[in-house]
Amino acid sequence: MHLKIWRKNILSLAALGALATTVVSLGLAVAQEKKSESTNRVPDVIYVPTPQPVVDKMLEMAEVKKGDVVYDLGCGDGRIVVTAAKKYGVKAIGFDIDPQRVKEALANVKSNKVEHLVTIKQEDIFKLDLREASVVTLYLLPDLNVRLMPQLAKLKPGSRIVSHDFDMRGAKPVQTHQMSTNGDNEDDHSGSHSIYKWVVPWEAEAPDQPKKLETAPDSKP
Repeated sequence: MHLKIWRKNILSLAALGALATTVVSLGLAVAQEKKSESTNRVPDVIYVPTPQPVVDKMLEMAEVKKGDVVYDLGCGDGRIVVTAAKKYGVKAIGFDIDPQRVKEALANVKSNKVEHLVTIKQEDIFKLDLREASVVTLYLLPDLNVRLMPQLAKLKPGSRIVSHDFDMRGAKPVQTHQMSTNGDNEDDHSGSHSIYKWVVPWEAEAPDQPKKLETAPDSKP
């Protein structure tokens, strides 16, 4: 009698264990499916590479230094994070939702031999925790910059944000810069470029307040 009860209890525990395993597996499957859905949607912007001279100026304005962690949101071919690693020796992470861009960025990281410093991830930037970063670079659109503001506001005090061409309505930049490029490389577009810099916590401003842009003394016509 006692043996039958014992065997019954063991079987019940085994059934519960199997049920728990099934529930956990289903939960993981659902989570993976949701992540897959969020990282396989249509990108928010059309990819346009940032010319290398603009990349260099963005990182200069961000005052990248030893110990910084650079996040590039919408990293494209990874040129910003690769430059940050090669020029400043810092850890850098590039995020992009487009698998083709991720593939290109990974190839760029490998060809420049900075795998020890640079990580590329296929992620939805609007779902990221940005608090590990001390420098964030952007080349998105004004409304997307504004959409990122709640995440960016959680960065550590003193963290720097730099954006190519587009401002962040409601946040007053501490520095602005305008420069021109000739599009010497076939992948780079020529013309005038604006760069905006903010330091966390940023100063609020009226969304319609005009911004005065500095003109680089060495700008090319």
